[in-house]
Amino acid sequence: MPDLLLNDLPTHIHWLSLFLQSDLAAPPTSVPAKQAPPFGYNYPTMHPAYQQNPAPRPDSSPSHGGYNPPGYQPYSQPFPSLSELSSALGGLGGVSELEAETLRPVNLLQERNILPPKYTPPPEPNLSNDLRKVNCSPDTFRCTLTNIPQTQALLNKARLPLGLLLHPFRDLTLPVITSNTIVRCRSCRTYINPFVSFLDQRRWKRNLCYRVNDVPDEFMYNPVTRSYGEPHKRPEVQNSTVEFIASSDYMLRPPQPAVYLFVLDVSHNAVESGYLNVFCQSLLDNLEKLPGDTRTRIGFVTFDSTVHFYNLQEGLSQPQMLVVSDIDDVFIPTHDNLLVNLKESKELVKDLLNALPGMFTHTRETQSALGPALQAAYKLMCPTGGRVSVFQTQLPTLGAGLLQSREDPNLRSSTKHLGPATDFYKKLALDCSGQQIGVDLFLLSSQYSDLASLACVSKYSAGSVFYYPSFHHVHNTAQSQKFQKDLQRYLTRKIGFEAVMRIRCTKGLSIHTFHGNFFVRSTDLLSLANVNPDSGFAVQMSIEGSLADTSLACFQAALLYTSSKGKRRIRVHTLCLPVVSQLSEVFAGADIQAITCLLANMAIDRSISSSLSDARDALVNAVVDCLTAYRANGSNIQPSGLITPAALRLFPLYVLALLKQKALRTGTSTRLDERVFSMCELKCQPLLQIMRMAHPDLYRIDNMTDQAALHLNESVIPQPHLLQLTAEKLTREGAFLMDCGSVSITARKHMNLSRQSNITEIPELQTMYSERTRAFISWLLESRTFHPAHSILSFSRDDTSAKTSFFQHLVEDRTESAFSYYEFLLHIQQQMSK
Repeated sequence: MPDLLLNDLPTHIHWLSLFLQSDLAAPPTSVPAKQAPPFGYNYPTMHPAYQQNPAPRPDSSPSHGGYNPPGYQPYSQPFPSLSELSSALGGLGGVSELEAETLRPVNLLQERNILPPKYTPPPEPNLSNDLRKVNCSPDTFRCTLTNIPQTQALLNKARLPLGLLLHPFRDLTLPVITSNTIVRCRSCRTYINPFVSFLDQRRWKRNLCYRVNDVPDEFMYNPVTRSYGEPHKRPEVQNSTVEFIASSDYMLRPPQPAVYLFVLDVSHNAVESGYLNVFCQSLLDNLEKLPGDTRTRIGFVTFDSTVHFYNLQEGLSQPQMLVVSDIDDVFIPTHDNLLVNLKESKELVKDLLNALPGMFTHTRETQSALGPALQAAYKLMCPTGGRVSVFQTQLPTLGAGLLQSREDPNLRSSTKHLGPATDFYKKLALDCSGQQIGVDLFLLSSQYSDLASLACVSKYSAGSVFYYPSFHHVHNTAQSQKFQKDLQRYLTRKIGFEAVMRIRCTKGLSIHTFHGNFFVRSTDLLSLANVNPDSGFAVQMSIEGSLADTSLACFQAALLYTSSKGKRRIRVHTLCLPVVSQLSEVFAGADIQAITCLLANMAIDRSISSSLSDARDALVNAVVDCLTAYRANGSNIQPSGLITPAALRLFPLYVLALLKQKALRTGTSTRLDERVFSMCELKCQPLLQIMRMAHPDLYRIDNMTDQAALHLNESVIPQPHLLQLTAEKLTREGAFLMDCGSVSITARKHMNLSRQSNITEIPELQTMYSERTRAFISWLLESRTFHPAHSILSFSRDDTSAKTSFFQHLVEDRTESAFSYYEFLLHIQQQMSK
C-alpha cells in the first residue's frame, strides 16, 4: 500500500472536479455480470448494474461528497424499541448491558456518523471474569462470532460466516515451559489449557472431547510457586498462550540451524534499477542481527542468462564466482563452501556484499533465468532446509519457468490472468516445502512480471511476497526507502523453521477451509517451512453436531517449530467462547472486523476459481443475506429503513471498502501485478493490517489537545477522533493523518514541510504541535502488533497521481465507477426488497 501525503488541499468541490472528473460523470452501462452463488447462502445475486451504474438517488440534487443529505431524513414509521426487537429475535436471554447495546437497532439510512470516535476493541465474549482473564488475546486468535450457535441451523438462520483469524507467531512475551512431560489428552491430543476442568488432583477433563485424563506425577509440582499438589496453578493452566520446549518426541531429525540463501537478479534491468546497492548495504548493516547462533549459515546465488555461485570458504583471500551456463540442466558446481558458517566466513561475506553492486555495472545481459536459479537454490538447500530470499526485477525469459506477457489492458480483470500461467512455480514450491525450504519473493519491477505465476513459489512454501512497482533508487526514492525499511524488518524479525500448525476445536465443530501461505499436509495440519511474526491465517468452520450439551466451545492452535537458536518449540493458543441458543445472542456477538477479513479471503478464492464479478456479487450478497435474515426474524422492524443491530452497523461500509480495494475493484486502471499483490496481502496478512488496508484510520492532527489524552511513560499521547473516509472531512487549513498500514500525513502549513517529495521524518520543532504530532505517531506505530515498514511522505499539489491514490482511500466517496457509501446502502435496500 503506497504511502500518501497531500500538500495544499483545494476545496472539496474544486478538488473533485479537478481530479475525479471521470468519476463525477455517470458511469457507462455494463454488460450484466455472470451470476454467482453467494458464500454458502442462496440469496439472489446482486443487480448487475451495481458494478457500473449508480443506485437511484432520493432526489436529483448533486452530491459531490458521495452523500445526499436529504436521504438521511427521518422516516415517518415508528422505530422498534430494543425490547420489541429482542423479543422478535428470540429474547435477550439475560445478556449484559454491553451486549444489549450491540443489539440496539440502527437505521443506516438515517444515521450517517456510524464510525466510533476512537478505535474500539473487538467484542468480549460473555464469559465469567475468571475465564475472561485467561482467554486468548484477540490480537492472536479471533472468531467471527464471539457467541457460538448451538446448531448449524441457527448459524444458517443468522446468515453469518463462522471462522477463525489467527496471528500465531506474532511478537510477544509469553511463558516458556520446560518439562519432561507435556500434558495432552490421550484421545484428541489437545494440550492442557485454562479451560479444562479438574475432577480432583489426579484427574482432568478435556474441554474439546470431554475425555477424562490422568494427571502425570510431574504435573503435581508447580515450578512457579515451587509447591506440590496444585496442578490447577501450573503456568500452562493459567495462560491461554504458552510455549513448550519440545522433547525429542517432537523431532524427525535434529533441529536445523538457521540457513539463509539470497538469490539475486543481476541482469541489466536489475542493475539499472539500483536495487542491488540498497540490498547489499542493508544486509551489511543488519548482518549481525540475522536471527541465529554459532551454527548460522549463509550463501548467495546471482543470475541473468546464467547462474552464478560464490565460494566463501574460510581462508580464501576473496570470494570465488562459479558460473553454470547450462540452465536446461542446472547443477551445483560444488557442494562445499557455497553455504558457509556466517561466523567463520563473515569477512568474505562482507567482501562479497561490498563487491556485488560493482561486479555487474556494465552488463548488457537482458535475459532472466529465474527458474533455473530457483532449481539451483532448491538443490543447494535440500540437505538442511532454511529460507531462500529471491529478488527479481522482470519477467523470466529463459529456461524452466519462463513466462510470456499476459497483460492486456482490456482484460485485466479476466479470471485466467489472475491465476498462474504455469504450474512450474507451484510444483517447485511443494518440493521446497517437503524439504523445509521457505521461499520469499521480492519483486521490484517497472513492467508486468506475471506475479500471479511467480507468487506461487511463496504461497505454497509458506513464504512472503513483497512488491515494489516502478522501483528505481533515483527516480522513485519513495519505493527505495520503503524497500530499505522492509528489508530491515525482514532481515531482523523472528523466524521459525520446519514448522507445522494444527488447529483443533470442540467436538461438534469442524474445520473445512484454510487461507494463507502454506501447504496442507492433512485435513487439519498445515506445513510451514518457515513461519514469521508478520503472517496471518484464516479458517472457515461449520457446525456438524449439536452443541446443546455444552456451554463453552474451545479452539486451540498448536505451532511446532525450530527457533533460530536451534530449539524445538511448541507455541499453543487456546480460545474459549460461549455457546448460545438465541438468534439475538448470535447477532450480539458478531465480530464485524473478523467477519470482513474472512469474507475477504473467501472473495479472493472466488475471484480466481470463478470470476472477479462473482466474488464481488458474493460479498454484496453476504451483506444482503445478513440484513435480510435480521429483518425476517424481527417482525417489528420497519421495512422502509435499512435496519441493522449496532454490532453489524459497519458491515456494509467494510464490504464497500473491500470492493474498492485493488484486489476486487472493477475497471481496467489497476495493473494485473498490483491486483494480484493486493490479493496476496489480503490472503496472508494479520487481521489488523487487513483492516487498515481496507478501511484506513483518518485523523485530523492540527487541532489535537490534551483532552482524553493517554499518559504513558511520562508522555502525553493525544487521542484525536476518527474521521469518516470522505473528502468532506478534509479542509484547506487542516493537517490530516491517514493510517493505512503505514502512516501518511497531509498538511498545508502546520509542519514546515517543504515541497520536496520524500520526507521521512517529522521535523523536531520545539512547539506543542510538533511534540503532540510526534508523540501520537510514535504511539500508533508502537501500539500495533504488526510491524510494517513505515514512512511519511509529502508531494506537491501538481502530483496528480498521488492525489488520485489518496482519494482512493476515501471509500465513502464515489471512485472509479463504484458507489458512494450512501448509494451502496440504497442498493442493499433495493436488493433486500426483491
